[in-house]
Amino acid sequence: MAPQRTIHCTDGVAWLEARRFDESHAVITSLPDVSELTLSYEAWRGWFSDVSRLICERLAPRGVAVFFQTDVKRDGRWVDKGYLVQRGAEQAGAFQLFHKVVCRAPAGMATFGRPAWAHLLAFSRERRVEPGASTADVLPRLGEMPWARAMGVEACEAAVRFVKEQAKATTVVDPFCGLGTVLAVANRHGLDAVGVELSRKRAEKAKTLEVRPPT
Repeated sequence: MAPQRTIHCTDGVAWLEARRFDESHAVITSLPDVSELTLSYEAWRGWFSDVSRLICERLAPRGVAVFFQTDVKRDGRWVDKGYLVQRGAEQAGAFQLFHKVVCRAPAGMATFGRPAWAHLLAFSRERRVEPGASTADVLPRLGEMPWARAMGVEACEAAVRFVKEQAKATTVVDPFCGLGTVLAVANRHGLDAVGVELSRKRAEKAKTLEVRPPT
């Protein structure tokens, strides 16, 4: 049977608060930047960690959450989203399974506003990854981005392969799915996918998005 894709057009946080996932579910997501929300910078920092905690709490004990986050530079200071995710995960009693670097630009290139790399972080409360199951810590390319705020397809591939092969997940959940890049990649790997998106226009597009496999 073909993998299923379900989209809920609603607030991702409220949706998460009403759910608990079993071991067949894994979360792969990218939390919104301060520029995408009507919050002050300090309120957003707290929100970011609180939602990371909520996601990890809603997982089954051996369930896995993977976060893709790109830091920002604000008023001459670096805002480390990886730290904000880790702070929330730690509050939920979750441990880091990996922290990968995804290159957004070639090494040696200066960038402005955002760094040349992004975080790909995985957490679980009880699952562990044996040393022999390790995969590359540095991904050389972000991959195709179906829209400006998308998680690159090659980063999605790494995350989906991990939850499928290591966590044995059969359903991928993205509570902030945007146009649905994560969901499309999960379906292509034979996994069911559930997305949540507040924007009705983006939610409609997320129902049918397809992405090409990396070449």
